[in-house]
Amino acid sequence: MCHVAAFDQSLASGGPASRPLPIKAREGVRAPPIEKRVAMAQSARPLPWAGAQWECGGAGSGPMGGESAAWACGCCEADGRCLAPAVAAAAAGMALEEEGLRLLQSVKVKIGEAKNMPPYPGPNKMRDCYCTVNLDQEENGCNAKELTSPQIDPTWQQPQLHYWDCTEFSKVAIKKEELQKYHNRDTWFPLQPVDADSEVQGKVHLELRLSEVITDVGTICHKLATRPCSYNRKSHFDVEEEHVEKMEIRIDLWNASNLKFGDEFLGELRLPLKILKQSSSHQAWYFLQPRDNGKPNKPVDLGSLRLNVVYTEDHVFPSQYYDPLRDLLLKSADVEPVSASAAHMLGEVCREKQEAAVPLVRLFLHYGKIVPFISAIANAEINRTLDPNTIFRGNSLTSKCIDETMKLAGRHYLQVTLKPIVDEICEVHKPCEIDPVKLKDGENLESNMDNLRQYVERIFNAITKSGMSCPTVMSDIFFSLRESAAKRFQGDADVRYTAVSSFIFLRFFAPAILSPNLFQLYPHHPDPLTARTLTLVSKTIQTLGSLSKSKSASFKESYMATFYEHFNEQKYTEAVRNFLDLISSSGRKDHKSIEQPIVLKEGFMIKRAQGRNRFGIKNFKKRWFRLSNHEFTYHKHKGDHPLYNIPIENILAVEKLEEESFKMKNMFQVIQPERALYIQANNCVEAKDWIDILTKVSQCNKKRLTTYHPSAYLNGHWLCCKTSSDTAPGCTPCTGGLPANIQLDVDGDRETEHIYSLYNNYRTKLEKLQEACGSKSVYDGPEQEEYSSFIIDDPQETYKVSKQILAAVQTLELQHAQYTKNKFKRTKYGSQEHPIGDKSLQCYITQNSGSSTNSV
Repeated sequence: MCHVAAFDQSLASGGPASRPLPIKAREGVRAPPIEKRVAMAQSARPLPWAGAQWECGGAGSGPMGGESAAWACGCCEADGRCLAPAVAAAAAGMALEEEGLRLLQSVKVKIGEAKNMPPYPGPNKMRDCYCTVNLDQEENGCNAKELTSPQIDPTWQQPQLHYWDCTEFSKVAIKKEELQKYHNRDTWFPLQPVDADSEVQGKVHLELRLSEVITDVGTICHKLATRPCSYNRKSHFDVEEEHVEKMEIRIDLWNASNLKFGDEFLGELRLPLKILKQSSSHQAWYFLQPRDNGKPNKPVDLGSLRLNVVYTEDHVFPSQYYDPLRDLLLKSADVEPVSASAAHMLGEVCREKQEAAVPLVRLFLHYGKIVPFISAIANAEINRTLDPNTIFRGNSLTSKCIDETMKLAGRHYLQVTLKPIVDEICEVHKPCEIDPVKLKDGENLESNMDNLRQYVERIFNAITKSGMSCPTVMSDIFFSLRESAAKRFQGDADVRYTAVSSFIFLRFFAPAILSPNLFQLYPHHPDPLTARTLTLVSKTIQTLGSLSKSKSASFKESYMATFYEHFNEQKYTEAVRNFLDLISSSGRKDHKSIEQPIVLKEGFMIKRAQGRNRFGIKNFKKRWFRLSNHEFTYHKHKGDHPLYNIPIENILAVEKLEEESFKMKNMFQVIQPERALYIQANNCVEAKDWIDILTKVSQCNKKRLTTYHPSAYLNGHWLCCKTSSDTAPGCTPCTGGLPANIQLDVDGDRETEHIYSLYNNYRTKLEKLQEACGSKSVYDGPEQEEYSSFIIDDPQETYKVSKQILAAVQTLELQHAQYTKNKFKRTKYGSQEHPIGDKSLQCYITQNSGSSTNSV
């Protein structure tokens, strides 16, 4: 007989408990029923959207139900039949610093739809449902912004999506090692029941010692000691000596602190004692495992969810490793032709243009190169377009890059422009149905049309008066689009407007109105009545912004054509044109390259010039002021030749002027290199309008001032700071502009790593593009079919750049291979970083070596 003494000690790491937990014998201890676990989880669940928002940068869960499923996601669209558009995203980011390398992981889950759900017993068909996205049972959710949290264990095992309603609690669990199999593919996953035995997480450190002892009767037995933490308990087991190698030790961990629902099972370990055969002691970290109760699981049909899971794992090296590839990308705007640039070639080889656009836009925004890059590729696309009516109609790299830029840069712009009215539409629920067939009992068609007309008017006015809030980067891009379109199609007077409206109305405002939850304008998916109202408003706004000649004919529905007759007035067309003129005016380039200047604002005001007569009311004269995207001028009368002009590039600042300067209200100053022009507007509203629009058109001037004098220079000194020199620097910081600029938290190295991964994944296609450049069919004869999809304007330049790309990719690939090799050598299976039971590590080992790791 052998005498086995066991000293048990446990510590769950990463699990629900953070203190030492006692070990209890498995027999006679019952886990809390699933109903209690569900009730306990529900009682602890936060209110909908509280601290866990399906918003860009938010985290957690949100309600859904029937056709009014309420998820929101800022980066993807959804469609569905049973649960309607439902999008959720979860992201977990973590950085592992190791010799300058960062390991960044993210998981995003998009819920498409559900099917075959169990019957709902409620009084109506609307389900009160929740979905939560968890990493190892810890709620983590984020739509567009990844979380970087030291509280998230880099050794997480699997993401889970839990589905709740009043009768069911089920889940979809995907193992980490299987994520790549489902990466970016719509897949149906069956819902599985949730039970206490399978819901385990965390890891435990275990120490085993086996020593031979001589009993009182002189026989040899083994003494086994286990030490999982500071909690100790001694147990004795009598076994036959020859059975020691066949035995296993099982350790169950329970949470005994829950008085309401009883003990809670946390996980178990099963270890064969033969691991002590070569050594009398053993210690290692283990992942806790589900409990096998020996009962076969009965198949239960709980329905299915269609999910799109995107998993990325980036090994980001120090910045200098990416210099060759990054330099190639950032000089893309200067390559002639731009089709031979590294960035354009990435769009050519990727399966979807969106794949290339996302990292490219973020990288170019980070380094301030987005405007010249988009200008270059847009100009090339316009030059390839034959019909002005088809400009940017396809899903080209240019369209996708502009869409992505507006999405990143225009978030605040949408908030300040649309959110107040969208909130009212979603909360007031005015009937706006204008289809006679769909009218409900008691509704009046004329009343509904009036409600809808009011909403359209308010949103239209909010948009057309929002030009001052348009982000500078968007204005610069729109300016480039209108300039290129006007040069390419000189016989079409409207093309300079349609080139811009196709983005700002069709791809920006109209989608945001249609689906406000996807653009963070409203936290929930709109109910069916509100969704219908938003659809009608979006259609009307889109048509108003299109500037098409036969707008009523563009509607398929006769009731929409009838409703739109109210808006067939010139004032709406003029408002759209003025708005497009303003948002496509930029101080970044030479505006005089456009043949026709764009008049942005004009009207009578009173002016006083600095530096002329210092005293006397005669210095203040009424003049006609005119602002274009070329210059700011004033005239004696409207239509006269200008008496004075200030080029836009010479406007250094536009600021208010203190009333004490001339004892006059509503004054502002336009500061130039030589002097300031003092102007009095008719009222405070007009003064603000002039200041805003002058600031807007000049805010990109390189010589803009950072300080100014808020008072005038009179009687030999500045009235504000009493400085005598009229050229003294300003004494007050400039107000600087509008809330139109953006600050993005972009990791340039990670985006370059993304681009490297794309090049590497599509290397075969990149090599085919290189072959196409060297093929005689490209130089002399007709194109071969396999090369026809590539845009190659200059074969020699394209070949040269593609060769540089492949060399940079090859260098980075060698760096990754060396890192993988070194990591493989350092990997210690059973360490805290790689506990035993880490399936993803086992897959990694299988892929990289046929031998076992350096385990404890």
